[in-house]
Amino acid sequence: MKKILFFTLSLLLSVNTFAQDSTVVDTLQSTNDSIPAHAEFSAAKQQGNVTKAEGDSAYIRNDFASAIQIYENLLKKGEAAEVYYNLGNSYYKAGDIAKAILNYERALLLQPGNADVRANLEIARSKTIDKVVPVPEIFFVSWIKSLINSMSIDAWAKLGVVFFILLLGALYLFFFSKQIVWKKTGFIGGLVLLAFVILTNVFASQQKNELIDRNDAIVLSPSVTVRSTPSDSGTSLFILHEGHKVEIKDNSMREWKEIRLEDGKVGWVPASAIEMI
Repeated sequence: MKKILFFTLSLLLSVNTFAQDSTVVDTLQSTNDSIPAHAEFSAAKQQGNVTKAEGDSAYIRNDFASAIQIYENLLKKGEAAEVYYNLGNSYYKAGDIAKAILNYERALLLQPGNADVRANLEIARSKTIDKVVPVPEIFFVSWIKSLINSMSIDAWAKLGVVFFILLLGALYLFFFSKQIVWKKTGFIGGLVLLAFVILTNVFASQQKNELIDRNDAIVLSPSVTVRSTPSDSGTSLFILHEGHKVEIKDNSMREWKEIRLEDGKVGWVPASAIEMI
């Protein structure tokens, strides 16, 4: 019995190790602001010669050019969701919808469950020209994606640790309790908690992969012609306008990128016309 218990604990420890390793990105909580409002930053956090508070001050003064420059400098020293959020707000106020969308998307990669960022993103998207109807997904797939994106990598990892600790308690009841009812409770509860530990690790892994292997981009050019081949002489297929989100299908070339739209259309655009999220 002791050998079985030791083997079980060793297996679970190896599974839960991923949840702890997956917390690789430090995300900051966004404040509850809509696009017209300004998100407050902590003045105590300083990076280099500029602070978030200085960017806030410029934003409050409606000096959006200075705010953008300060936030961009902060992001050169490390990614932070709330900095991307405020940078998106600044670009929106400055009238650059494409870069506002780009930075809201980057904020969502770090904090996918942030309702404020998502709401601002939808408002910015409503200002774009292109309206593409995506290929419908099976409801189950959409539900799973929504569930995964309801929390960040760190949140899923921490939840996995909590479930793992509870799982240890359930195993203790199963192996060491003398009452049958507690043994059954420990066994059933252990199975459920084991499933939760595995799911939280899978969800954290999925978000980690999306954060590292970025293959989506935003069109920054006012308009770009999508062509059938990676050449200016290629057949013109359709035109995209700034702010549209595309998936990069082929990233092997430096000057041209093959993209795919939500409705399944594919084509080639100059790399200078888009920017990776």
